[in-house]
Amino acid sequence: MDRAEPLLREYLILSRGGQGGVTASRILATAAVLEGKYAQAIPQFGAERRGAIVRSYLRISDEPIKRHSRVKQPVGVSVFSARILELMDLNSIAPTAKRVLVNSSKPVHLGDREVFYVDATSIALELNLVIAGWPVVNTAMAAAMAKVFEIASLDSILEAMKNFFHGKLLEANLEAARRAWDRVRKA
Repeated sequence: MDRAEPLLREYLILSRGGQGGVTASRILATAAVLEGKYAQAIPQFGAERRGAIVRSYLRISDEPIKRHSRVKQPVGVSVFSARILELMDLNSIAPTAKRVLVNSSKPVHLGDREVFYVDATSIALELNLVIAGWPVVNTAMAAAMAKVFEIASLDSILEAMKNFFHGKLLEANLEAARRAWDRVRKA
């Protein structure tokens, strides 16, 4: 009996310093592990300042992951600020990504890619998830990513978040995840 090829999926997260892209990748990796998958959350940044573009990578597999390099062929991209799309060419940095999630209040169109959007910024502002004047959209975007890219269930995302937040901050982030899960739409 032939054994099926293991499912390995890679994702790219494009965020700005301070938005929580690295934490979002860690939450998603934790949620995937809770569901019996293997995962790697791989940040790529140096001495970036708040507002600079930060790349984070996520790798999910049904079997142990042998790769430890940066993600080169993502199947999906999550863009934490629609303005990043004005500065980066997805065709050159992620030509294999057929599905894109964008933090935007309105639909975004990116050629023949399947695009989804959620207004994670408004969700963060509604729940006062703001640090130094910047809305922190990580938990809303993590939940939307989990749904759009079928990484994990909402329950697993909520459970994973308990490893990163506590008290009132946890409650606000749990609510951000629930709202984003419900509000994410296809463009």
